[in-house]
Amino acid sequence: MKMYIVCAITSLLLVGCNPKTQSEQPKEDTLKVEFSLPKKLKEISGIALSDDQKTIWAIEDQGNKNVVYGLDRQGNLIADVLVENGENNDWEEITKDTKGNIYIGDFGNNDNDRQNLAILKLDLKDTSQKTTQVIQTTKFRYEGQTEFPPKKSNWLYDCEAFIEMNGSFYLFTKNRSKGFDGTFLVFKVPNAEGDFEAKLIGRLKLNGKYSDAAITSAAINSKQDQIVLLSHKNIHLLTGFTSDDFSTAKIEKVPLNHNSQKESVVFLNDRTLLIADEKDKATGGKVYQFSF
Repeated sequence: MKMYIVCAITSLLLVGCNPKTQSEQPKEDTLKVEFSLPKKLKEISGIALSDDQKTIWAIEDQGNKNVVYGLDRQGNLIADVLVENGENNDWEEITKDTKGNIYIGDFGNNDNDRQNLAILKLDLKDTSQKTTQVIQTTKFRYEGQTEFPPKKSNWLYDCEAFIEMNGSFYLFTKNRSKGFDGTFLVFKVPNAEGDFEAKLIGRLKLNGKYSDAAITSAAINSKQDQIVLLSHKNIHLLTGFTSDDFSTAKIEKVPLNHNSQKESVVFLNDRTLLIADEKDKATGGKVYQFSF
């Protein structure tokens, strides 16, 4: 009997310590599907929540209409709001400030050669609107970029992620460099009408390959002390930053155990996110809930 117990314990220890056995255990997705996106939204690039959290505002990127779509919390399309005086050069993100003002980031820059980057403030209030106007245009250029495009080893000037905080916009660039290493830049731009140089306030690095570490969206919590950066496979939680310096920010990688072309993230509350991904054949085209 004693020998049987010893053998059983030894077997359990060997199984528990066997790396191959552990790696073969399947990982469950940590995302909860909220709903599938309407067929009209095939290339979603950003989402934002209304103040009452009843409406999800959504946009699409380059090649699509200059329209902001309103969805209810079940995913039904309830509004198509035409932006009358704003062209969709490459809309890559939508966000709001603490007063509920809505902003579109027209700063998609895949080839790092654009010189008409802008953030558009809308007079968008509710889903009863058929049209909306751009009431402020913040034009900007990146500090440090002198070539359009620069060498492919320095393609750090695409952007799909920004937030508004205390009267300024914060942009987190998407690395498209040859020899991708997870590096991204953080720039600060005044939330105002005009043409500005975006000030470089941080150069940071995320671990992993392109799908792990190429940033596609950003969101900030209500206390404004945590920022989430989204990639196809992970979220990255930033803390310890200041309004003028992100260089010492701490970054925590949180795997989603789910791989798709994730393009949009927003805080539902300080512990829960809504995440949207693009439709790609049999995958994507959904909005998910994730708690951390």
